[in-house]
Amino acid sequence: MKLDELIEHLDYKDLINFKNVEVTGISYNSKTTKKGDIFICLTGEYTDGHEYAQNAIENGAVALLVEHPVDAGKIPQIVVSSTRHKIPDIADRFYSSPSKGINLIGITGTNGKTTVTHLIQKILEENGQKCALIGTLGYKLSSNGEYRDAKHTTPQAPELQATLRMIKDVEKIDNVVMEVSSHALEQNRVGGCQFNGAVLTNLTQDHLDYHITMDNYFEAKALLFKRLEEGDFAVVNADDNYAERFLSVIPENVKVYTYGVKKEADIKAKDIQFSLNGAEFTLVVKDSEYKVNLHMNGMFSVYNVLAAVTASIAMGIDLKTSLKALKNVKGVAGRFEVVAKKPLVIVDYAHTPDGLENVLNSAREITPKDGKLICLFGCGGDRDATKRPKMGAIAEKIADKIIITSDNPRSEDPQQIITDIIAGLKNVNPETVIVEPDRGHAIALLKTIAENNDVVVIAGKGHENYQILKDRTIHFDDREEARKVFEGSVI
Repeated sequence: MKLDELIEHLDYKDLINFKNVEVTGISYNSKTTKKGDIFICLTGEYTDGHEYAQNAIENGAVALLVEHPVDAGKIPQIVVSSTRHKIPDIADRFYSSPSKGINLIGITGTNGKTTVTHLIQKILEENGQKCALIGTLGYKLSSNGEYRDAKHTTPQAPELQATLRMIKDVEKIDNVVMEVSSHALEQNRVGGCQFNGAVLTNLTQDHLDYHITMDNYFEAKALLFKRLEEGDFAVVNADDNYAERFLSVIPENVKVYTYGVKKEADIKAKDIQFSLNGAEFTLVVKDSEYKVNLHMNGMFSVYNVLAAVTASIAMGIDLKTSLKALKNVKGVAGRFEVVAKKPLVIVDYAHTPDGLENVLNSAREITPKDGKLICLFGCGGDRDATKRPKMGAIAEKIADKIIITSDNPRSEDPQQIITDIIAGLKNVNPETVIVEPDRGHAIALLKTIAENNDVVVIAGKGHENYQILKDRTIHFDDREEARKVFEGSVI
């Protein structure tokens, strides 16, 4: 694509050394820049891409997108107010607006995004439609397909637009369901994407190290709904504390659907029961009722199913088709995943106060009267520290015993993170509170602590198969470690 075509609709401040060069790619990392790329000088929390412009030119960049002119010889420079907010426009233009020809559904919220995307994918496939998924675990082209790696929950704009173009043109798939993180919305990674529908799971404390306040966090999430247009649909959890605020920002002529358990909603669940086999409830849609049996467990699973069913209703899919699709869903990797039977060992990604509370309450529902509920968890380093004592307090309140350990400490001292968690406890009784900073050793301790009738929740990492330490990243998988410890009763 010629440079003049690429920037035709771009709101730029200045052009320097303009030449109508041929642009064959987009890059924002000078190390991976290739011949023919336009190099985007992104300014981030830790680095400034303008400092690497010369490296990018040496690797073959033919043009630069900058926020201020750089010393780069005679190479064309397009000066804009914010490269971060213009990179989606460049990517969307370069890949010829792939989202325009796709039924693109965005799922946002603190918890539940991954599960809801998987459920919607299953429903669309049961309806005879191909559907691709983009999210935390990577992206995959069908529910039975393999995940392909993605660096973020929502990829950076060039990768995202390239993936959408590949899904549409190469794979001939017209439906995409995508997790949309608050970071992606705030950083405009999904700019240029035309969503046909948006789904809110919930909004509870997370990422305050980045957003600082819950109001900022809300505003980031709300961007997904504000961008909807006439004929699109919005699905909102009526029971969420922020429901009214989300409903208030949805533009006119967007079709709005609500779901819930406690409050009035278009789609509701009642008579909810849990057992070792899963959850059962009655689904209420208008004046009709339907019995639903799930292999998934926990109240959060009921909410996730309601979100997916409501989205399918918004897309015009027959309800019986949706319920048939959900009948055999076993859940998502690392989300309330049972890895051993005696004791019952559950691995879950819960890494927020609300997530941990939901998982532990769900585990409590299926803990035998003569059994204990044991929770093993830690908190991530270089992330919102205010949630650590809150998670400690929640674990102490719901579980009978807790083991406090490391999660992904990153550059922080693991012992300091543990101290922050302990600050939320009312009573540090060695009979009920065990501290073991080494996560592998902590899981091994369960062998001597947990009895056959107990329920164990290992929370925080879920599907992750790595642990991020101060100086390196190592292979570590909670599920593998638990299976080693409880070898005789693995699923």
